[in-house]
Amino acid sequence: MIRRLDSACPPAPADGARTARSPAIAATQLSRPTPARTASPRPRSRRRWAVGAPVALSLVLGLWGVRRDGSLWRDEVVTYDMARRGLPDLAATLEQVDAVHGLYYLLMHGLFALCDDADPLLVLRLPSVVAGAAACGLVALLGHRLAGARAGLLSGIVFALLPPVQRFAQEGRSYALVCALVVWSTWLLVRAVDRGTARVWAGYAAVLLTACLLHEFAVLVAVAHAVVVPRTARPGWVRAVAVVLVGLAPLAVFSTGQSEQVSWIGGIGAVSWTGFGLIALGVVCATLLGTPRVAVGRLDLPSLGLALTVLPALVLLVASLVKPLYVDRYVLYGNAGTALLAGAVLDRLGSGPGTRVVTAALTLALVPVAVDVRTPESRVDDVAAVEQAIRQAGDPGDGILYMPSRRRVWSLHDPGAVRGLRDLALERGPVASSTLYGTEAAVPVIRARMLTVPRIVAVRDPEGEPLDRIAREAVKRDVLAASFEECDTLRVRGARVTVFARPGKC
Repeated sequence: MIRRLDSACPPAPADGARTARSPAIAATQLSRPTPARTASPRPRSRRRWAVGAPVALSLVLGLWGVRRDGSLWRDEVVTYDMARRGLPDLAATLEQVDAVHGLYYLLMHGLFALCDDADPLLVLRLPSVVAGAAACGLVALLGHRLAGARAGLLSGIVFALLPPVQRFAQEGRSYALVCALVVWSTWLLVRAVDRGTARVWAGYAAVLLTACLLHEFAVLVAVAHAVVVPRTARPGWVRAVAVVLVGLAPLAVFSTGQSEQVSWIGGIGAVSWTGFGLIALGVVCATLLGTPRVAVGRLDLPSLGLALTVLPALVLLVASLVKPLYVDRYVLYGNAGTALLAGAVLDRLGSGPGTRVVTAALTLALVPVAVDVRTPESRVDDVAAVEQAIRQAGDPGDGILYMPSRRRVWSLHDPGAVRGLRDLALERGPVASSTLYGTEAAVPVIRARMLTVPRIVAVRDPEGEPLDRIAREAVKRDVLAASFEECDTLRVRGARVTVFARPGKC
């Protein structure tokens, strides 16, 4: 059943009623230009249901399998390690590296201090679970305000079910928090456009600036907002965004000196197809909704949803032609636009049997994905499995090498895994050197240390990964090839743990 929203149509039936439509009308209704709704007063219970149901669904999904069988991956280990450093050590490290995540690490430091005796995996991930639920509620509020209660309900549910949202709602990184703040800022933008008060504009600026301080690429949502802000509201928006840019400038300037942190990002060819697929879904839904005739001074859902879906990702992709920067999670908040558009399409389709069948089929198709993101295999590596492999491979007195050195991160979560093993390349540890992974000795020192031990446990990337060409990494490979032989290799998710020994000593 299709609810007609076009202003040229006869008056809509009373709330809750359904009017039969011919198949011809039903086939053309989705593509008909639709003006933005002027929301009529709704009972509070409907709004609570439209927002509460997606929030509850997101919390259930977020708590389901949140420990991921006790595993965590390398980026979460960095969060755990940085959050548990003392404040002076944390500040000293941020001066050298990862300043872009400094505010998040500070928040997590406070949380770990408050929850010192709690399960560290829960402490690490629960903020993202809560942030994911908040983002779902805010998406539902946006849909409710722009297209009605049912559209809001469906948008919030779609958002909760999207695979990237489910993943990062269970991850010890900042992306779910950034997403929630960006969606909140978008909600405040809609209110500011409607009301135009200085107080709402100030709230918009404050929330957006906080999102940007948690991760700089949140500022890309301003591009999407710029396209849809009506001319009458543009002066207030420009002032608010100017405040955001001024507040973000010191961090942006400082972090440019740490650009080596993103040197691992591949080119556009390495971009996830999931991200492109969801952008394509949003574009298709926007096409089905048609080109709206926007009331003067108001925002409409199709334009706002399409801008959120496409523009932040597009800007980052274009920038990646110069320097690779595009990673799907950096613009996770773009999924809010896809959810708004999909929710509006489902709302327009009505609640007929065909719609229910399609919705149920799509939901069931997501079940394998939802199960997969809660397994250790869903991440690029499994630090717990690497630690176990090191324990199994190494004997007291053996040397250990990390190849490359940044893979020392695999031992930061549980130093007990390498107790009794001598780190042959390490000069200063991560805390002492104010770095993420520690600093390594000069090439001659590494070579000399390697030749003093009969066995070495090498912790390496999987086969096929590109080899670092720097001298410290090259000497590790050269000495192992010339003076040792490979005894045994344990392969775990995202890593190899190999025992090397002098010839004839395996």
